[in-house]
Amino acid sequence: MAAQVGYNGPTMTDLWSMARRHWKALVLSSLVAVLYRGVLWELAFEWWDNPDYSHGLLLPFVMAFLIWNRREQLAALSPAPRNLGLFIILGGLGLLFAGELGAEFFLTRVSLPVLVAGLILFFLGWGHMRLLMFPLGLFLLAIPLPAIIFYQITFPLQLLASRLGSSFLEATQVPVLREGNLIVLPNTTLEVVEACSGIRSLFTLTTLTILYGYFLERRVSLRLVLVALSVPLALFCNGLRIMGTGLLTVHISPEAAEGFFHTFSGWFLFSVALLSLFAVHKLIGLFVKDASAAIPKPAESPEEEGVHVTG
Repeated sequence: MAAQVGYNGPTMTDLWSMARRHWKALVLSSLVAVLYRGVLWELAFEWWDNPDYSHGLLLPFVMAFLIWNRREQLAALSPAPRNLGLFIILGGLGLLFAGELGAEFFLTRVSLPVLVAGLILFFLGWGHMRLLMFPLGLFLLAIPLPAIIFYQITFPLQLLASRLGSSFLEATQVPVLREGNLIVLPNTTLEVVEACSGIRSLFTLTTLTILYGYFLERRVSLRLVLVALSVPLALFCNGLRIMGTGLLTVHISPEAAEGFFHTFSGWFLFSVALLSLFAVHKLIGLFVKDASAAIPKPAESPEEEGVHVTG
């Protein structure tokens, strides 16, 4: 007799039952998607078109994974609605209205996690909010900064990258003169433009460090240390990239420093920065032990060990 293979996946009845239990969440999600359809479309287009925020393409999938990973904890919680969520909802809608009125993309995009946080708090309460706070906060890392703030950051980074690159070149006995973000070499002049400021690797490395710390480090203090270290590490590696460009320009030709080398050096040094961060984490772990792992477990009672005490 041929063996029958049963289907263990969810049936249509299971899906319908699930939809009936969570119909409020489905309706609210649909309303939010309709309300923010233009905002989300423009944001996704910028993630695709702007290399500085290309990491935003991956974050929604990471957020979905984190929420799915906590589904059992979320299901075990009983809803405890808080009226404070209503004021947060109104605040999120106010940000959306102000952003649409002033054509300020940053406000309209920031209003989305604010609105979602208010909905979670208003309908579900603090318990659900604590579990969903980190996935929701990740969305903020994918929101492009306002132009006025972005350029206030990139220009000092351009000057810092120029200073580091010229200092590294001088250490290799290359004659160099720096004027602002210009590095004057014997056979050409390098301009450290906005794309070479290191802002791209800084954003991406910081985001990856936050995720790495969340998954692989339980101590919050050490997570913060790793995130803080990612900033100088990204800037240092960007200075090395500029030094490599200068060395190729002087010893081979300006054309040799463009094209493939420019792209490859960026990926290579970013990988070096990431691996260096992992190595620093392991090194710190050798000297700073996890206190929670050092706490001995309480001894089991005689009954738990199978020993019965008689009087």
